[in-house]
Amino acid sequence: MRAVIFDFDGVLVNSEPLHFRSLRDSLVPEGIVIDSTEYLRNYVAYDDRTAIRIALEQHGRPCDAVSVEIVADRKARMFGELKKGIPFFPGARELVRELQREMPLGIASGARHSEIEELLEEGGIRDAFTAVVGADDVQNTKPHPEPYLEALRQLQPLAPGLEAADCVALEDTPVGIAAARAAGMTVIGVAHTYDAAALSTAHHVLASLRRVDAMALKTLTTTRA
Repeated sequence: MRAVIFDFDGVLVNSEPLHFRSLRDSLVPEGIVIDSTEYLRNYVAYDDRTAIRIALEQHGRPCDAVSVEIVADRKARMFGELKKGIPFFPGARELVRELQREMPLGIASGARHSEIEELLEEGGIRDAFTAVVGADDVQNTKPHPEPYLEALRQLQPLAPGLEAADCVALEDTPVGIAAARAAGMTVIGVAHTYDAAALSTAHHVLASLRRVDAMALKTLTTTRA
């Protein structure tokens, strides 16, 4: 383990409930009503535009680029109104600070880059991350491996010879796990959003980040499940 790359929403910050609310409310003007079950089943872990396109398509609404962008802008405004004071999960910042002393860290997320930056600044840990990759920084979002591969590329100057197999990814969704595994990384599922059984495609699964330290991660990742 020479580097760690975190997903953001649902791993570091408890923002998924607010993403659900803002997506739900942004779809209402289109005549679409979703609940939390549908959100978890169909939309969580995708970037905004992909989630919105899927929702419009599944509910029989126009899903062309213009229609998607209208809803995406609405969703971004609504999330912006809700996001102040989003909490970090217990143990998340402590783990980041400990790992920062030993290795370079990155984020590979489906959130907008500006949202990630703002919340990291508010949480006082922006300086811990060399790489911050959001949905608007790549051509292909999760489950494609590009977000993780781009984070790896940004970390390599700090760790010469760093390869995907040297990296540990922390993810909270099956879609994110698929992206990190496709990138060739060891993946630890964190059961913040889904229960552990739903994260079985990860190499290992943690119930939470509470009381998880660098040594625990190293021990966990010495072998792949």
